[in-house]
Amino acid sequence: MKTHNFSAGPCILPGQVFEEASQALIDFDNLGLSVVEISHRSKNFVAVMNEAVALVKELLSVPETHEVVFLQGGASLQFAMVAFNFLSEAGTAEYLDTGAWAFKAHKEAAGLGSATIVASSKDKNYNFIPKGYTINPEADYFHCTSNNTIYGTQMKSFPETRVPVICDMSSDIFSRTVDVSKFDLIYAGAQKNLGPAGATMVIVRKDALGKSGRYIPTMLKYQTHIDKGSMFNTPPVFSVYVSMLTLRWLKENGGVEAIESRNEAKAALLYNEIDRNSLFVGTAAVEDRSTMNACFLLNDEAHKAAFDDLVKAAKINGINGHRDVGGYRASMYNALSLESVQVLVNCMKELEKTHA
Repeated sequence: MKTHNFSAGPCILPGQVFEEASQALIDFDNLGLSVVEISHRSKNFVAVMNEAVALVKELLSVPETHEVVFLQGGASLQFAMVAFNFLSEAGTAEYLDTGAWAFKAHKEAAGLGSATIVASSKDKNYNFIPKGYTINPEADYFHCTSNNTIYGTQMKSFPETRVPVICDMSSDIFSRTVDVSKFDLIYAGAQKNLGPAGATMVIVRKDALGKSGRYIPTMLKYQTHIDKGSMFNTPPVFSVYVSMLTLRWLKENGGVEAIESRNEAKAALLYNEIDRNSLFVGTAAVEDRSTMNACFLLNDEAHKAAFDDLVKAAKINGINGHRDVGGYRASMYNALSLESVQVLVNCMKELEKTHA
């Protein structure tokens, strides 16, 4: 019986990607060697890195003004790298606080210089995306987080500003179309829609670099990694390889526009049931609901044991909500099928049938 994986991350990836990756762990490119033991300088792995970068550019229509690199340290390291590379010693940065990761990003910048929170939904437990805020036109940059996995909210649009815009897209990258030209930097940990944990993808406007005027440690300088083709040091070989396979899969299945349509269908199926079912309630403001992470609660916790039993019997994995929200969280990343969402919806219907 199939396991339906709604885990928030590390999360579900396409089955065919696991099959190809498992073979490469044993014998990559008919070398008689594993992909994790060949030299990262070999032509075989250089080809992997080059294809991964090329696929990112193709699938997201990355303009010539920008470059793509694969780094390590997760999105959490990017919190500091962004500030080192974009925040000048006399300048200020603007942060939109929409959740735990956005708050942590601001903390790193504030430790390096002046960083202001322009708006926050913290007082409402981050259940909505703030709107109507003003960005200082003299700021060095504006930072936002496009999707908030813990709270199930997502930015449906981005501010129009002359200030450089930087966005953490870790949990919804490649899930929907985005105009990369509007951003000076986009970063994303691989472990949601791209690959296993270990790699972080960065898209950066090349002429935005070198302006902070401060000393930047070599490893934290984006230009270092651009100049060395993501190989200044040994890259996270396996994570990059699986990311490349996932990007191939995405291209073969119609690209970002096609996956966006499927993601919207999955989200609509689940949210419609949350709203219809008398036993459940959503936690995020309707207009800000994430297509990637649906957070919901039982109206009566007395039904929890019964629902958990239904979920377990259906082989549904990873839907417990984050401790800051409670309840349930169904993460519907690219590789999750509509069939899996229907299985969850069926459990919700069955609970209502027997306990309403």
